Amino acid sequence: MTFLYLSFNAVMYAVFGLWCALALDATSANLRYVALSSSGRSEYFTVYGGLQWGLGLVFALMALRPDLHRTGVLVGIALYTPLVLHRTISLLRFGPVETMTLGIAALEVAMLLAALALWFAGRQAVRRAGRAARGLSGARAERRAG
Repeated sequence: MTFLYLSFNAVMYAVFGLWCALALDATSANLRYVALSSSGRSEYFTVYGGLQWGLGLVFALMALRPDLHRTGVLVGIALYTPLVLHRTISLLRFGPVETMTLGIAALEVAMLLAALALWFAGRQAVRRAGRAARGLSGARAERRAG
């Protein structure tokens, strides 16, 4: 499940980042950035293109390395928690907003909830494995003593 979560993030960020970089005018218009100066275009290209493409690469690397899966989930929590917090504040402060913005907000909340569910499920699995290892080593010790 963690592999799927990290892979979905990787594909989503990589595709969205490349789309924003390659179709800057169309994607910025979809988000209602109607008049961008040269500096604004540069910033949009960098943040919506470069940063999101970079996030896609980070999530892809973590998806491909099982030893980094827990770290990847933690990165998801660290990324989506402030996004959801700021999104909530912005919706309350600047609403009503476009449907596209609400869709992005729903996706951010879903990704945060999924990361939290994976994190807590993983903690329980680590605890169970620890208890099982302690029980196994206890059984070994009993066999050696007997």
